[in-house]
Amino acid sequence: MEAVGVYEAKTHLPRLLERVAQGESITITKHGRAVAVLSPVQTEQKMSVREAIEGIKALRSRIKARVTQKEIKKMIAKGRR
Repeated sequence: MEAVGVYEAKTHLPRLLERVAQGESITITKHGRAVAVLSPVQTEQKMSVREAIEGIKALRSRIKARVTQKEIKKMIAKGRR
């Protein structure tokens, strides 16, 4: 990761932003000490329906206590009181 001073960052911000858009991270320093990092925005990764279902199945298999649908309905009704 490259480090640039505050003055250089201010002077060359458009060029630095182009580099960040390409995936590079840049540390901004003030008097030799790191004060900020310019880094690319993390885009949310969308999960497919199939991946979501597989994740839910994996979670269910790890849960030891099995709760029936009837018990869930009772818990919901009890919580509404």
